[in-house]
Amino acid sequence: MRLPLVQVDAFGAGPFTGNPAAVVMLSRWLPDAVLQGIATDNNLSETAYLVPHDGAEADFQLRWFTPAMEDGFCGHATLASGHVVLDALPDLAEVRFITRQAGTLVVARENGAYALRLPARPAERRVPDVSAVAAALGARPSDLWARGNDYLVALFDSPDEVRGLTPDMAAIMALAPGVDLMLIATAPGEQSDILSRVFVPACGIGEDPVTGSAHAVITPLWARLLGRNRFTAHQASRRGGWLECELVGDAVILRGQARITMRGEYDLPDTALSG
Repeated sequence: MRLPLVQVDAFGAGPFTGNPAAVVMLSRWLPDAVLQGIATDNNLSETAYLVPHDGAEADFQLRWFTPAMEDGFCGHATLASGHVVLDALPDLAEVRFITRQAGTLVVARENGAYALRLPARPAERRVPDVSAVAAALGARPSDLWARGNDYLVALFDSPDEVRGLTPDMAAIMALAPGVDLMLIATAPGEQSDILSRVFVPACGIGEDPVTGSAHAVITPLWARLLGRNRFTAHQASRRGGWLECELVGDAVILRGQARITMRGEYDLPDTALSG
């Protein structure tokens, strides 16, 4: 079986920037072990799988896999999937994806770029001692916020503090044993309104290049801190990424670029399907 595979840089500002995601078009769902195996082989932050959807509420079913596990919520690979579909169908204005845990997500064309609509996931202030977080990041945040047990937001006063972090991935995992924790470090920006770095070692990623789901968490927070609902964002990873964020009711709109960098086929042996 040969599966068409496209690699896309999402939220980039030019070549070799943004977060690479693989997008695989399927006619039907393959066994989860096969989907995970392909994602592990790809060794990107995410591999997205699309299957056509028959219902009126969406155009495709969408699932995401990291090199280590299935992900319940991913922004950059959704943007990448939208780019692949809309690039192939130039008369289509938007594409809707139904997901298993994040609801229906929409990618629309907008002024030569894309607008990705995600559910807002507001964080709440967390008061406990920040010493463990400071030890894990190599610097002490001024404040901590959390969204359930899955997202922890460390707020810093300056972008230099965030750029200079020296994360200890084992220590980050120890902050929430048995939980797929995403630790987001964020501060006011320099050439953008806000700046961040994102660490997800439990998902087999380490530092993520650009993270849409993280901005679904920090956009409501920064909207409150900045006193406005629309602003620019830079994720200061090695590759780097650029977004525009907007809080609209209970949704976050992320605007950015996407670029196809590779096209090919994944050659899947029959033995993989037979067990």
